[in-house]
Amino acid sequence: MSNEAVADIAVVGLAVMGQNLILNMNDKGFVVCAFNRTVSKVDDFLANEAKGTKIVGAHSLEEMAKKLKRPRRVLLLVKAGSAVDSMIEKMLPYLEKGDIIIDAGNSEYTDTNRRFKELGEKGFLFVGSGISGGEEGARHGPSMMPGGAQEAWPHIKDIFQKVSAKVGSDSCCDWVGEAGAGHFVKMVHNGIEYGDMQLIGEAYNLLKDAVGLNYDEMSVVFDDWNKGELDSYLIQITAEILRFKDDRGQPLVPQIRDTAGQKGTGKWTGIAALTYGIPVTLIGACVLQCFILKLFAEYLCRSRQRQGEGEAVFARCLSSLKSDRITASNVLMGPRTKPEEYVKDKKEFIEHIRRVSH
Repeated sequence: MSNEAVADIAVVGLAVMGQNLILNMNDKGFVVCAFNRTVSKVDDFLANEAKGTKIVGAHSLEEMAKKLKRPRRVLLLVKAGSAVDSMIEKMLPYLEKGDIIIDAGNSEYTDTNRRFKELGEKGFLFVGSGISGGEEGARHGPSMMPGGAQEAWPHIKDIFQKVSAKVGSDSCCDWVGEAGAGHFVKMVHNGIEYGDMQLIGEAYNLLKDAVGLNYDEMSVVFDDWNKGELDSYLIQITAEILRFKDDRGQPLVPQIRDTAGQKGTGKWTGIAALTYGIPVTLIGACVLQCFILKLFAEYLCRSRQRQGEGEAVFARCLSSLKSDRITASNVLMGPRTKPEEYVKDKKEFIEHIRRVSH
């Protein structure tokens, strides 16, 4: 591999997010240097997904640094936490003062504040950037939330705004502030998403169990909502998911295990809100239910369990605690009322659900 300084930016971390963001940058005319701790992934990427592009690879951090134009721009997409600190520590001997290090992972904003201060004292420009949109967004246009060393922005602005999603002619990317502001915004963004998904989950539960709608009927309701003030990506995909059928023509949703993980950003939002005295009742309740049920389940495990059957709570923050929910359902009996006893006027009740979801 040539060591000529040809690359506009380097991306460290070749999981799907990293690969897709590199391909997106390449499509927008930027030369990207790809690096991964397991160097065989670099060769695999260049030989397959990146074949025929201008993307270059590096087998070492030293080689990566030599291939970058000045000031060097290095974007990290590695696991949040100690892995970020470890990679930065290994990179620094090959970088110079004024070079730009971008953490685009799901880091906690307090860690970004610390790295911003430590690297700034050494003469490096550190940026913490939230990225929203997942793997598909990384490939075709994410929302990006950079913050940190203001002096870095002119050197990364063109890349970030060209690869990000667009609303009309406006880029879904702008500078949001200093230090950990970028990751703070992403944290709050994720917390709001938790709240939105909680509302959607509760609306689904009411439509299914109180109104008695089937999956196709619920899909029509969410489609209708998406044409009005509830118009959003989450409402749109909920409608699409509810009408999706498997190979046998059966609704897919009830066949999916009702568990989902969380990366901690919802919890961080609640902690930050308490720290700064900001009420985030919906997000906080969503997160706190998780811990309340966990404690309750632990108490039940130490007590004599009674037999019975109950309806598990449909909520994102509780969903990962499947075994605990089952334990709790053996004690906390859900209502046995038939849907028609709940709802006399279905149309009116559905409208009430729509209004409280706004």
